[in-house]
Amino acid sequence: MDILALQAKNKTVAESEKKPAPRPKPKPPKKAKRIVYFEVEIVDLKTKEKLLLLDKVEPTATVLDIKALFHKSYPKWYPARQSLRLDPKAKCLRDEDILQTLPVGTTAIFYFSDLGPQVTRGTVFLTECAGPLIIYLMFYFRLPFIYSPKYDFTSSKHWVVHLACMCYSLHYIKRILETLFVHRISHGTMPLRNIFKNCGYYWCSAAWMAYYINHPLYTPPYYGQQQVHIGLYLFLFCQVGNFSIHVVLRNLKCQGSKSKKIPYPTKNPFTWTFWLVSCPNYTYELGSWIGFTVMTQCVPVAFFTLVAFIQMTVWAKCKHRSYLKEFRDYPTLRSSILPFIL
Repeated sequence: MDILALQAKNKTVAESEKKPAPRPKPKPPKKAKRIVYFEVEIVDLKTKEKLLLLDKVEPTATVLDIKALFHKSYPKWYPARQSLRLDPKAKCLRDEDILQTLPVGTTAIFYFSDLGPQVTRGTVFLTECAGPLIIYLMFYFRLPFIYSPKYDFTSSKHWVVHLACMCYSLHYIKRILETLFVHRISHGTMPLRNIFKNCGYYWCSAAWMAYYINHPLYTPPYYGQQQVHIGLYLFLFCQVGNFSIHVVLRNLKCQGSKSKKIPYPTKNPFTWTFWLVSCPNYTYELGSWIGFTVMTQCVPVAFFTLVAFIQMTVWAKCKHRSYLKEFRDYPTLRSSILPFIL
């Protein structure tokens, strides 16, 4: 009996082992997230005329994406030429702004305005710098129809005139090379009309200064070589400082990055001015032109320096306010352009 009971027990165990394990119940499929599409209406800023209605625009679309869609319907208005805003009196939206982060509902109204023909900022900067360099050299070599015919292709007897030409050329060659290899230009384009406005100012100023410095009747500075040397040393010092600041600003952000950081001094002593001013590049630029004014003792140069100082002060104060607004921990000791003064 014991043997039969044992065999029956073993048979029961074997049959139980052959039974497959129960399969786990399949998980119910995840419900797909519902995408809420936007409806974008583009209206002319001036006439309030409805230009285009974009249906089913993805919430992750950027302003640049919307500009590209608008460009398909209106080929003459390429993205760089478009200005879109949420209110006629509001600021233009940035290309990187995302639709779902804007203060709009699922139906958004964008106001469009035409910025006019655009040109790359690099082209404008190169034209600004190349023009004064060529114009100055035309006066330096005394090409015909500038001065009296007897002075055509003659050279000045004053060595300070030749020194001024070398310094002026160095300044603008430096600016051209910085535009090509150093500066990271944040905004790709600007209105074409700006090239005439900017170039008109720089080119006319260059002609005015060059005419008097290279004039056959030009007289050297009152205090002679000592005054020239002081102006020269100041000019060269500030040129090196200006270049050093531009290198720091270049290294502040990566190519194509939109993020902003606070600029700080490096081991380079010329960058230590960052402890005191927000825009030391303008401080050094001002110092360069003050040095050039002292070296040449020329009224047009002094006037150009004064106008440049006023303009750079406006730019520096605007940049300083931008830093204070964006960074709560921005150094409070810094001024805009002149330490402790302005």
